Amino acid sequence: MQKIKFLMGRQGPKSPQENIHDLSPTENFRIPSKEELRELREQPSDPQAEQELVNSIEDVYFSNDSFDMVQYELEKLPPVLNLQELEEYRDKLKKQQAAVSKKVADLILEKQPSYVKELERVTSLQTSLQLAAVICTNGRRHLNVAKKGFTEASLGLLANQRKRQLLIGLLKSLRTIKTLQRTDVRLCEMLEEEDYPGAIQLCLECQKAASTFKHYSCISELNSKLQDTLEQIEEQLDVALSKICKNFDVNHYTKVQQAYRLLGKTQTAMDQLHMHFTQAIHNTVFQVVLGYVELCAGNTDTKFQKLQYKDLCTHITSDSYIPCLGDLCKALWEVMLSYYRTMEWHEKHDSGQTTPVSDGSNVIGTEETTFDRNYVKKKLEHGLTRIWQDVQLKVKTYLLGTDMSIFKYDDFIFVLDIISRLMQVGEEFCGSKSEVLQESIRKQSVNYFKNYHRTRLEELRMFLENETWELCPVKYNFSILQLHEFKFLGHSRSPSVSPNKQSSSAASAVASLFEQYSDGGNPFEIQVDSKDDETEDVLASNGYESDELEKSAYQEYDSDSDVAEELKRDFVDEQTGDIPVKSVSRETLRSRKRSDYCLNKVNAPILTNTTLNVIRLVGKYMQMMTILKPIAFDVIHCMSQLFDYYLYAVYTFFGRNDTFESTGLGLSSSRLRTTLNRIQESLIDMEVSIDTSSTHTTSEERKEKVPSPHLSPLVVLTSSGTLYGLAERVVATESLVFLAEQFEFLQSHLDSVMPMAKKPFLQQFYSQTVSTASELRKPIYWIVAAKAIDYEQMLLLMANVKWDVKEIMSQHNVYVDALLKEFEQFNKRLNDVSRQVRIPLPVSNILWEHCIRLANRTIVEGYANVKKCSNEGRALMQLDFQQFLMKLEKLTDIRPIPDKEFVETYIKSYYLTENDMERWIKEHREYSTKQLTNLVNVCLGSHINKKARQKLLAAIDDVDRPKR
Repeated sequence: MQKIKFLMGRQGPKSPQENIHDLSPTENFRIPSKEELRELREQPSDPQAEQELVNSIEDVYFSNDSFDMVQYELEKLPPVLNLQELEEYRDKLKKQQAAVSKKVADLILEKQPSYVKELERVTSLQTSLQLAAVICTNGRRHLNVAKKGFTEASLGLLANQRKRQLLIGLLKSLRTIKTLQRTDVRLCEMLEEEDYPGAIQLCLECQKAASTFKHYSCISELNSKLQDTLEQIEEQLDVALSKICKNFDVNHYTKVQQAYRLLGKTQTAMDQLHMHFTQAIHNTVFQVVLGYVELCAGNTDTKFQKLQYKDLCTHITSDSYIPCLGDLCKALWEVMLSYYRTMEWHEKHDSGQTTPVSDGSNVIGTEETTFDRNYVKKKLEHGLTRIWQDVQLKVKTYLLGTDMSIFKYDDFIFVLDIISRLMQVGEEFCGSKSEVLQESIRKQSVNYFKNYHRTRLEELRMFLENETWELCPVKYNFSILQLHEFKFLGHSRSPSVSPNKQSSSAASAVASLFEQYSDGGNPFEIQVDSKDDETEDVLASNGYESDELEKSAYQEYDSDSDVAEELKRDFVDEQTGDIPVKSVSRETLRSRKRSDYCLNKVNAPILTNTTLNVIRLVGKYMQMMTILKPIAFDVIHCMSQLFDYYLYAVYTFFGRNDTFESTGLGLSSSRLRTTLNRIQESLIDMEVSIDTSSTHTTSEERKEKVPSPHLSPLVVLTSSGTLYGLAERVVATESLVFLAEQFEFLQSHLDSVMPMAKKPFLQQFYSQTVSTASELRKPIYWIVAAKAIDYEQMLLLMANVKWDVKEIMSQHNVYVDALLKEFEQFNKRLNDVSRQVRIPLPVSNILWEHCIRLANRTIVEGYANVKKCSNEGRALMQLDFQQFLMKLEKLTDIRPIPDKEFVETYIKSYYLTENDMERWIKEHREYSTKQLTNLVNVCLGSHINKKARQKLLAAIDDVDRPKR
């Protein structure tokens, strides 16, 4: 009904015949016959009225096909029926039905031509279908014939062939799968053979083959198994990589790198390698120290393995400290050597591998390879510093874990030598200055050295207080380089090393440690030099070189054929490695024949056992300083204290005499007095000898000082028979001079290791202390000269002489002969002393100079005591003095005679006029007030009056006033 309503509402030129075909055969209404349609058309109609009738039909009639209109209308009836209303309603429904029927008839008539045309088409289609059925029947019949004659025979063969090919392929696949399942056995064999590249290559090929057969259900399990195997290979490869850290093997490392390259994990391998090196350092040092700790602990139950490395180091005993340090450095050397050889391997292989570029894929591969190489190169370069830093920290912890202040000197030097070698390794390894190691060893060294130096100073005081100042017999060619303590200065400078050894040592110095020990060995192999192997041939037998040398002592001066080459040289070049022994020319040797009181002794250096001990201490200090340059200043400062204390002791024992210091003769220079005062203030603990209970200075200050030494009671300095201990004085003074010469010889070496900021200290030490050693000769030998000759007796003899004679005398006075006899006696006793100890030419000259100077001043003092003197008496004075000079010049070679002008000028001043004498008094302040006053008083009455006398005495008082 809905469709009917729709068709009824459409507008258009369609005929009812066309529209009738659109009706569904299921529509529930009767289609009018032709006659009815004709009657409907013949009835007059009002289209608008008919449309209104259609529109007035209730919508429910058009709702759906199952609508029951009868039931609907019956239900609409009211409870009380009205016939008229029912008829009117019936008529309305009939009109609506008639309108609908008429509308439907119009539509059918409108669609009738289309219906006819379509019906024709249906008939044509029916014919075509019948023809097709005939064709299909014929085709099937022919196909049945073909099937029987061709398909079952020929195509059956082809199908079987195809099936055979498929089965062959399946068989190959099954065989491949079987092979894949058996590869794990071969992989295990290859891993045992350490053929990691082959194992990885095989595993990767298996994985590639497995991906081809992934459509088989068994392959999924095989894939997971191969993946597990590959992970296992990587784990074993990582273990193999870790073995490189302690024992580098080229073939082994090449296989490992090839394996990682196949995996595409070159960068990962390098990261893992550095991690393994870090771990190897930690494990190595821990195991080495743990082994020694457990060995020393014995069977104790202490769980050392649970301790931290830092705590473990504190359990190392002093006996096992050095062997453990040696093994520690040897183990760390193996790790660093492996890293060094790893870098060499990469430099060689990475530079040798070149990838040809032919297409785009190769370009990409080349870029990736270049990137990997650059990454590896940078990683290895950065790893150098990191590895060395780890090594430093481990060794630092070990060094600071033990107090080394109680170590023996040789043991401590050995530790320093090992650390110095380790720092050399670090510098060659990565160019590091090893600040961490230097600081740690500096702390230990400063701590050790303070205690060591304090003990050595106390020992030196003990040696000095027990020293009898007897000559220590050494050979004539003695050099400090012959002592064991100075062997470290280099065998290239020692005459005992052959040229072949020198060249070999020079060649080894050029090659780095890594190059020397690349193929084997270890720079930290502990080799303790035994002093029994090479003895110090420095001591002479019984004071003589040999009986032959004793017999030919005089010949030594006339012929230098037996003199060592080192003594013949006038110039020594330290850079050439020659021994810088003080040069002695032939002329000097010949002059010693005349002047030295030592013709029965070979010219060996004069030194004592204490001197030798100080020199050995200096050598030990320099060993420590050379090995550990950061404490060079502290060591040199302590070396200077050794020299200072020795100098102060010699001065205190033999040169201090307040009586002679007040003479004003300038025996001690201002520089020497300043040096002695400085030593006394900075080094000598005066409170110990003055008041032991005094606490004016702090304990720290006193700890740095040493009590003043006391001369041994065995040394007698008051006997005139020994010239008041001249032999001891010569040995003490000349040993100090020899010690100063050795310090001067070592100056260049000390200067080379001294920090630039501290070099002024070294220069000041040499200029103000070392150079003053020879200046001690004057005050020390002055005491001998002042007591060796009886000057008081000479004054008494001069007082008995009558100087106011009236005639010129031709005979000198007796006091001159007495004085000359004293000098002859002095010369004899000097010869006696020289038989005991050699008296060098400078010493004999100073002794004679002092004696002559004192004699001349005594003569002037005697002349100043004269009350009356005539011109003839002055002439007699000149005669006496000339006689004294003439005889004296035969006893000594000193020229000119000291203070000769001092006497002659005083004698001649008697003849000066008043004005000339006043000017002379002002110019000659070297004379005492008494001597000048006596000169004026003696001249009174002869050519000076009382008024002039008063004037001259006033001038003398003006000259003397500044001296007060």
